[in-house]
Amino acid sequence: MIFLLLSLVCIKYAAAQANVTLQLGNTTLNGVQALGGLGEFYGGIPFAEPPVGQRRLKSPILKTVLNNTVFNASNYGPGCFQPHLDAIEPFVQFSEDCLTINVIRPTGLQPNSSLPVMAWIYGGGFTGGFSLLFPGDALALLGILRGTPIIFVSFNYRLGPLGFPQGAEAQNQSALNLGLQDQIAALEWIQANIGAFGGDRTKVTVFGESAGAISIATHMLKPSFANLARATILESGSAGTVLLSNATRRQSDWDTFVGAVPECFQQSGTNDTFQCLRLAPSESMLKAMLTFAEISNGEQFPWIPTYDGVNGVLPDLPSEIIRRGDFAKIPFIAGTNLDEGTGFTPKGVQSTAGIKSLIVANFTPSPLGPDVLSQTADAFLIAYPDDPASGSPFNTGNNTFGHSSQYKRAATLEGDIAFQSQRRFLQEHATAQGVKNFGYLFTDPVIPLGDLSSPPEDGVAHGSELLYVFGFVAIKDLICAVVPPEWSDVCKQLVAPIPASSVSLSASMVDYWLSFVTSLDPNDGRGSTPNRQNWTAYTTTNAFVLQLNGTNTTMIRDNYRAEQIALINNNTRVLNR
Repeated sequence: MIFLLLSLVCIKYAAAQANVTLQLGNTTLNGVQALGGLGEFYGGIPFAEPPVGQRRLKSPILKTVLNNTVFNASNYGPGCFQPHLDAIEPFVQFSEDCLTINVIRPTGLQPNSSLPVMAWIYGGGFTGGFSLLFPGDALALLGILRGTPIIFVSFNYRLGPLGFPQGAEAQNQSALNLGLQDQIAALEWIQANIGAFGGDRTKVTVFGESAGAISIATHMLKPSFANLARATILESGSAGTVLLSNATRRQSDWDTFVGAVPECFQQSGTNDTFQCLRLAPSESMLKAMLTFAEISNGEQFPWIPTYDGVNGVLPDLPSEIIRRGDFAKIPFIAGTNLDEGTGFTPKGVQSTAGIKSLIVANFTPSPLGPDVLSQTADAFLIAYPDDPASGSPFNTGNNTFGHSSQYKRAATLEGDIAFQSQRRFLQEHATAQGVKNFGYLFTDPVIPLGDLSSPPEDGVAHGSELLYVFGFVAIKDLICAVVPPEWSDVCKQLVAPIPASSVSLSASMVDYWLSFVTSLDPNDGRGSTPNRQNWTAYTTTNAFVLQLNGTNTTMIRDNYRAEQIALINNNTRVLNR
C-alpha cells in the first residue's frame, strides 16, 4: 500500500505539469513533464494487441507500431485483472486490455542519444502487481542528478489464470507461461522503439523483485535472452524459487477457475474450456478470478510458470540448465533479504511433523519418488533443528513472538529452500562459467512506517529492500518538498521518521544499482555516495556478498548456513528446482 500511495503522489504531481510530445514512427505521443521539469513521462503505450476475446489465452502479438496519428500517453495504463482489488480499485484502473508500457526519460533528449535503460518487472506472486505501483521517478531523477542519466521503463503482464493457465488443455494448446511471453514481447518492443526516446537498445538492464526476479531468472535460462538484455538485477528471486511442475499438476485449480465463470461452468473438468472462455465477457473473467481467490484452499501460488517443452520458455529444471551452462551469460546482481521465509510460512505451524507435511505437500510429485522426498525432508529437519535462537527472523534470540518455536524453524527452511540456496546456486555456477556477478544480503532493520510497518515476527522480510532501491527513502525530503500542497501531510506521514542510517543506505543502494546499469560495475564512484563500500565481484576463490545495512555495510563471506544450504542444493532434482 505504501508504494501505491507514493506512486499516486508522483502521478498527482506529474499531472500538474506541462505537456510534452515525442514522435514514435508516424504517431505523436502526448506525454507530460516529470521529475520537477527535469524529465518526461510517456505511459500507457500498447506493446501488444489486446489479449481479449479470441486473443484471450493466446501468446501475445507484438505491436511495435501505433496506428494513431496522436496518442494520449499522459497516464499509466490500467493494471491487468487480479484478485483482492478492494483496497486499490478506487485509485487504480484495471482491465483485461492491459499490455502497456511506460517510459520516463530526461527532458530534451534527441533520438538515439544512447542512454542506458532500466526495465522493471514487478512482483506479486504472478497473481498481483502493476506498473503504476513502482514508479521510477526517483531512480530517473537521481540518475540525472548524479550525472549518469538513464531511461526507466516499466510494463504490465498478464496475471493469474489469464497469464498462467494450468492443466492439460493449456498444455495441449501451447498456452502456458503467457505472462512470461508478455514480458518478452515488452522487451522486444524496447528493442524496436527505445531509440526514439533516446535510449540504447544494446544497454538494457532488466531488474525485478520476487515474481519479477523469478521471471527474469527464468528468461536467463535461454541463451537468446542476451539479445534483449545486457545485464540483470535479481532481487529476492531465482528461476527455482517457485515450485515447478508440469501444468497438469494444477488441473484442479484450472477446473475450479472455469467453474467460477458463469458462462462456462458446465465445461469445468473437461478439456474443452478455451473456446467458451474466449466467448465470455471480460467481467466474467474478473469475477471468476475473485471467486477463485475466495474459495480455493489449494496452493499459496497456483498460477505460476510451468514446464512448457523444448521450445518453450521453461524447458527443463533450472538447476539442470544452469549446471549445463545453457543460459544467457550476461552480468548480473543477485541478492536476498535476511528473513525471506517469514512472509510465506504459516504462523500456526506447531510440530516437526507439521513442517514435514508442508515439505511433502509442496514438493509432490517429486521426480525421484515419494520415498526419496520423505527421506530428504527428514534430512532437512535434522539439519535445521528446533532452536529458536538460530531461527528466522534471525538475530532475535529465543523470542518466538507468541508462536511456537517451530515457526522460526519453518521460516528458516522456507527462506533457504526458496531464496538463499537458489541465489547461491546461481552465483556459484555462473561464476564457475566465467559470468561476472555480484551478490548481496539486505539486513537493514525495518524502517518505521506506523500502521504500514510489517510485524516484528517477519523480521527483514521479503520485499523490505524495495523502498530503498526505488529511492523513496533516499530522497524522502525532496519528494515531500515538490508534491502538491494537498499531498504534503500524507507524504510526510509516510516517509518520516526514518533513521539517518537507512536514508544513507538507500542513497548507496540507488548508486550501486545506477552504476551497474550504466557501467556494469556498481563501483564507478559516481553519485551522492562516491566513497561507499567497494562491492567486489563474486569469485570461486572469494565468494563474498555485500551486506546492505545502514550501520554496517560490508563484504561478508557467503558461507552462512553452508552445510544446510549445500544439502538443499545437492537435492535440486528431488525438489523439482
